[in-house]
Amino acid sequence: MRHTTLGTGSTVPVTGLSFGAAGIGNLYTPVGPGQAREAVDAAWDAGIRYFDTAPHYGLGLSERRLGAALRERPRNAYTLSTKAGRLLEPVPGAGTAEPDDLAHGFAVPATHRRVWDFGADGVRRSVEESLTRLGLDRIDIVYLHDPDDHAEEAFTQAYPALERLRAEGTVGAIGAGMNQTAMLTRFLRETDTDVVLCAGRFTLLDQSALTELLPEAAARGRSVVVGGVFNSGLLADPRPGATYDYATAPPALLDRALRMDAVTRRYGVPLRAAALHYPLRHPAVASVLVGARSAAEVRDAAALADLPLPDDLWAELRAEGLLTENGATA
Repeated sequence: MRHTTLGTGSTVPVTGLSFGAAGIGNLYTPVGPGQAREAVDAAWDAGIRYFDTAPHYGLGLSERRLGAALRERPRNAYTLSTKAGRLLEPVPGAGTAEPDDLAHGFAVPATHRRVWDFGADGVRRSVEESLTRLGLDRIDIVYLHDPDDHAEEAFTQAYPALERLRAEGTVGAIGAGMNQTAMLTRFLRETDTDVVLCAGRFTLLDQSALTELLPEAAARGRSVVVGGVFNSGLLADPRPGATYDYATAPPALLDRALRMDAVTRRYGVPLRAAALHYPLRHPAVASVLVGARSAAEVRDAAALADLPLPDDLWAELRAEGLLTENGATA
């Protein structure tokens, strides 16, 4: 498994393939505690040593399950990231019979409500509460989570709070995680972030991160973690009705994915393997984050990561007009 240290100023290591823990927080459908533990164990057995979670995922369930699975491991043997920006406030009188949280995407009882808070005190409180849920002594990376509509507060209060936590040694590296590139590029230009997490914007079907974000990261010696490499399903299983960014894929994108699939199959490679490998071809990308809810999904991702992909495959994708020379779609 490939290992990289984030940026040029941190000592935080990550593996090229990382485990996204939203699934074990009951994303969309319930996952039993045994299945969740088996998924984390399978990731460990596959050599994955970077695990990502957030309070948002299952109203803290993801953090609790991930912490329980990792606590018995040597603490210096893995890297853990979580996020700040949403505090979890108990709903008075709530219990297990309360309505579910599926409106936010998670099959858990709605015992808490999410409160946006990118204030300095809110960030520090979020980190302290995450440490309690995780049951660990430290967090290696903290990302500001989806600050899209909170830019001023994020830059003037939340980010300086992260800098103080890093200086105190409470966290090892800091950054922001979003589904867009513009504000992440601003973080790279205006702050001393170590890493940014970019979801869905550097894939075989969307290379918008190539315009500014990735060149900026490379020029400044910062790292990028890439999530959403399957664009929520289309690049994992291209077929009519497949989803792209959580909606039914438009016909033009479905056609492009099917054409890519035909090319990769000529080389005996599933499209999802090419989707996973593609971001790692850029020097600024430190890790590809793949969400998993079962041991089988983890093992599949690890097997895809181990597949050798010939240079001719990428050359043919370019020749077919599916990728241009710099990787962008034609």
